[in-house]
Amino acid sequence: MEWYLPLIWAGIIGVAVAMYVIMDGFDLGIGILFPTASSEMERDQMMRSIAPFWDGNETWLVLGGVGLFVVFPHAYAVIMPAVYLPVIIMLLALVFRGVAFEFRVVSHSKTWWSIAFTIGSTLAAFAQGVILARLIEGIPVSNGQYSGGPFDWATPFGALCGLGLVSGYGLLGATWLVMKTEGAVARRAQRQAKIFLALVLAFMAAVSLWTPLIEPRIAARWFSLPNFYFLWPVPSITALTAYLLWRWIDEGREVPPFLAAIVLFLLGYAGLVISNFPYLVPPSLTIWDTASAAASQIFMLMGTLFLLPMILGYIIFVYWLFRGKVQEGESYH
Repeated sequence: MEWYLPLIWAGIIGVAVAMYVIMDGFDLGIGILFPTASSEMERDQMMRSIAPFWDGNETWLVLGGVGLFVVFPHAYAVIMPAVYLPVIIMLLALVFRGVAFEFRVVSHSKTWWSIAFTIGSTLAAFAQGVILARLIEGIPVSNGQYSGGPFDWATPFGALCGLGLVSGYGLLGATWLVMKTEGAVARRAQRQAKIFLALVLAFMAAVSLWTPLIEPRIAARWFSLPNFYFLWPVPSITALTAYLLWRWIDEGREVPPFLAAIVLFLLGYAGLVISNFPYLVPPSLTIWDTASAAASQIFMLMGTLFLLPMILGYIIFVYWLFRGKVQEGESYH
C-alpha cells in the first residue's frame, strides 16, 4: 500500500494542476485579450463572462501547492529555491489581478484598473511558463538540496515557454468568449482564436523540438524503441485536434472550439508527463524519493477525498447555473 500512495498523490496533484491550467487559463486569457476590446462596455461584457467563475478556479492551485508541500516535502524544498522569483511574481500578479477585477467595478475611471487586470493576467501566465520550463530543463540537486543559482530560470527556453503559455491562455480565452458572448466581442474572438491557435502550434513545435535536444533523457523516452510505437498517437491526435479546432472556428461553431482547446492543452500536458514521469524533480528525484511518511499521506488523503466531491459539485453547479451567454451591453455589478 505504501508503494502506491505516492502514485495516488501524484495523480491527484496532476489532476489539480491540469484543472487549474484549464479553468484559470481561460480567465487569465480574458485579461490577456482585454487590450483588444474597442470600449469599456466590451471589456465589461468580457469580464461579466468570467465573473461567477474566476475566483473559484484558483482553488485547484491551492490544492496542488498544499499537496506538494505536505505529501512531497523534499520536492517542495528543492523546487521552491529554484523558482522563488517566478513564483513570487506569479502570486503577486494573481493578487494584483484580483484587486483590479473587484476595484474596476466600483471605480469611476476604469482605464487604470483595466490596465492592471491585463498586466496581472499576462505576468501570471508568463511566470507559470517560466516555472514549467525550469522543471523541463531539470533542477540541479546536490546532497538532497538545490545546488543552482537564484536566476538559473532566466533562460531563452524559459522565455519560450512563458510566451507559449501566454498564447495558450489567449486561445482558451478567445474560445471561451466565442462560447459565452455575443456581438462584436464574439466575432472578434473568432478571429483571435485562429491567431492564437497558430501561435500555440508554433510554440508547441518549438518546445517539442527543443526539449529532446537539451535533454537526452527526453529524447530517449520519445524516440527509443519500442516507446516510439506507443507514443506516436500523442502528436498525431494533437495535429488532428488542431485541425478540428480551426475548422470549427471557420464554421462558426460555439462550444466545440473551446472543448478542442481544452483537449489541446491536455495533450500538451500529457506529453510533459510522459517526458518526465516518474521524476518530480527532474532529472534526479522521483515521486518515491520525495514522498513524506505514509501516515501523513493517508491523513491528507482522507481529507482530500472528502473535500474533492464538494469542490467538483460546487463547480458543476456554478457552471450549470451561469450557463447562458452574456449579451452586448451587459456589465458586471
